[in-house]
Amino acid sequence: MTTVPTEINAAAIKNGAGEKHTPMMQQYLRLKADYPTMLLFYRMGDFYELFHDDAEKAARILGITLTARGASNGNPIRMCGIPFHSLDPYLAKLVKLGESCAICEQIGDPATSKGPVERKVMRVVTPGTLTDADLLPEKAERPLLAVCMISQRKVVTTGLAWLSLASGALKLMEFSGDSRTVGVRLQQELERIAPAEILRGDGADLFTDNEMAHTQRVPDWHFDVVGGHKALLDQLAVATLTGFGADGLGAAFGAAGALLRYAQATQGRGLQHVRSLTTETENEFIGLDAATRRNLELTETIRGQESPTLFSLLDHCRTAMGSRLLRHWLHHARRDQAVARARHAAIAALARSDASGALAATLGQVPDIERITTRIALLSARPRDLASLRDGLQQLPALRRSVQQSFAAGEASLLATIHAALATPDACLDLLVRAVMEEPAAMVRDGGVFARGFDAELDELRGLSENAGQFLVDLETRERARTGIANLRVEYNKVHGFYIEVTHGQTDKVPDDYRRRQTLKNAERYITPELKVFEDKALSAQDKALVREKLLYEQLLADLAPHIATLQTISQGLAQLDTLTALTGHALHHNWCAPQLVAEPTLDIREGRHPVVENQIERFIANDCCFSNERRLLLITGPNMGGKSTFMRQVALITLLAYIGSYVPAAAATIGPVDRIFTRIGATDDLAGGRSTFMVEMTESAAILNGATEHSLVLMDEVGRGTSTFDGLALAWAIARHLIDSSRSFTLFATHYFELTQLPESHPTAANVHLSAVEHKDSIVFLHAVQAGPASQSYGLQVAQLAGVPQGVIKAARKHLARLESQALDATPQLDLFALPCVEPDDQDDDAAPAAGSALLAALAAIDPDALTPREALDQLYQLKRLSA
Repeated sequence: MTTVPTEINAAAIKNGAGEKHTPMMQQYLRLKADYPTMLLFYRMGDFYELFHDDAEKAARILGITLTARGASNGNPIRMCGIPFHSLDPYLAKLVKLGESCAICEQIGDPATSKGPVERKVMRVVTPGTLTDADLLPEKAERPLLAVCMISQRKVVTTGLAWLSLASGALKLMEFSGDSRTVGVRLQQELERIAPAEILRGDGADLFTDNEMAHTQRVPDWHFDVVGGHKALLDQLAVATLTGFGADGLGAAFGAAGALLRYAQATQGRGLQHVRSLTTETENEFIGLDAATRRNLELTETIRGQESPTLFSLLDHCRTAMGSRLLRHWLHHARRDQAVARARHAAIAALARSDASGALAATLGQVPDIERITTRIALLSARPRDLASLRDGLQQLPALRRSVQQSFAAGEASLLATIHAALATPDACLDLLVRAVMEEPAAMVRDGGVFARGFDAELDELRGLSENAGQFLVDLETRERARTGIANLRVEYNKVHGFYIEVTHGQTDKVPDDYRRRQTLKNAERYITPELKVFEDKALSAQDKALVREKLLYEQLLADLAPHIATLQTISQGLAQLDTLTALTGHALHHNWCAPQLVAEPTLDIREGRHPVVENQIERFIANDCCFSNERRLLLITGPNMGGKSTFMRQVALITLLAYIGSYVPAAAATIGPVDRIFTRIGATDDLAGGRSTFMVEMTESAAILNGATEHSLVLMDEVGRGTSTFDGLALAWAIARHLIDSSRSFTLFATHYFELTQLPESHPTAANVHLSAVEHKDSIVFLHAVQAGPASQSYGLQVAQLAGVPQGVIKAARKHLARLESQALDATPQLDLFALPCVEPDDQDDDAAPAAGSALLAALAAIDPDALTPREALDQLYQLKRLSA
């Protein structure tokens, strides 16, 4: 079947060449031309219909029936549809797959329309502009991000602007460098921010579409820097951006302009809840690259599951706002120790006052005020949102009393700030209490939203409808008495309205003023002049009441608009309080301690435990870890399955927890400045990217060697295992040496190359530790305890046996191992590679090394062994030794 593509039809209609299309299809194609890349949901009565290519795509994705009906321009019209009340679940599925949708509603009256009913796109739903509770994940943000890149004289300036439309948080960032440096940095920032949708210019050749998010192309002129600066001033209603730390930015303003334009277009109105701006800097947060976030399993396991992770462990939050803030803290640990110390002090105060239990119980009755406030601002809040908001605001006095128990009067603390933020907005609460019913209807169109007594006109109209029941009972009694028909009934249905029903056996008693309305198999239905007058009055009152409620609801949302800023302050205070309460409860229940953050370079953890693993097993072995200025690299050896990776990860997680402001799973912890955490753990390939396992390993290692500083924490697990033994050993040794001498990072370096355990002999800031295990007959018992010194062996065969490798294979491996070990003893052992104190290439004169080698080779070539006497041979040997020195 051949059809003309929708886009061609749309263009033709735009140009006035639509004579061959039906009037309705002409209207559809005109609307579709404005949203060519989106799925257009076209309202027709009680259904949303999709046509042509949209129908084919939606039917495939949603699993609904694709059909063809009628013809337009000589081609069958492909179509599919969904009931209007079932829209949200289908939208959720489409948006999750990265699709954008335009929702077209009927805004005209079918009864008065001569042609097609007037229709208009009322909202646009894209992955980054979601505000509906049914479409958004409850415990995560889905920000919209715009990228603006300006290239001048080989220097690329990149501006980022991102907005969480559901909360109103708008942020900017800008950085510069050569194209490669900027590309790496941009990737890191996108991994940190995790946008749901990215806006880029049509001509932004320097930016490659990102796999993590749906990428939307917009015209380049949307990224105008001057226009973006003005858009920010207008949005924030200020005369200067100095107070937001945004002076001197350029590309970031361009990104912000495109972002605000796109967000406003999708919502069809201004963004009155976007009232603040945050400018982020490079050195604000502890750096975590994508590999580190994955390896530490902060919010997602390595297998891509939501649990067990650090977030799932700590998320005892009673509100969605608290859960989202906790997730943000885990990915955005601040380098500023004062921020973490303030949170530690708040947890200590809550623990002392024993208020966390009462707070948690009260917080459980608080709704998602942050997102409800956004929907009020965007005029999309539903009646039950307002009822929930009312009930949540009524909990504020109890929360303030509980918080007040935890700090002294006049104290300048985080809890005091939260206490002030939770002041009850009396005017807002009074309006909601007076206006909204205790349990309102789900939708305004259903009626039953406003409380009795709020509006006199509405009460009068409701009275007419509600008194109908008594009128009908009285009428039925009177008519039975008047006609003598004992089984006469007065009833109502939506199709025929009010009627009097009489069975066929009694129709001879019907009075003359009865007018037949409907004939049934066993009865006749009538109406009387009195009943007709009442019907007109009652039904008209019901319709008028619905119209009145719709008008009152629009006015109520407008009256709540001045309270948006106050509600946002309250939601931020509630989120912080909820997160701190959850961290307090977890610390008390699991015996976590308050870490000490100091200015000196140190990392001293006593009896540290892995926060997630200790919850998964019956008995966890706690271990110490100590770094200082004189001890910067720990070489960790020991058997597979011995706990090396767990020990390394727990050190990183304890450090991160300390800096997000949480207590930590240890007996004591003292931690100095940390700027980044790097990990090189595990082995996987990147088939789609054309990278082998070893290439991925080396890429991650390169990122660490190029980015680590003396304030970084580095985890390196079995570097070099993906290539030949000697290549891998040489690389591992060189990488470890670079981390000791050049980066000077605090490094946990796990390896099975026992030759590396000699590094501490020549590098005093390195030390050996091992995970202990004991061998019993042919099996192995892991002790999981970290002890000083190198391990004696790797116990690889014993671990293979535990894994279920066939016994025949194990025996053959033992024999071959014995043969290899005996050959290694006869030949030059690998230890010789590092046994001699060799001079490193970078410590020699660059020209001297080749010259010495040439002289040595020349001397060797000049020797004729057959012509030498024993005395001459000895002299030649001494000469060669001098040349090689």
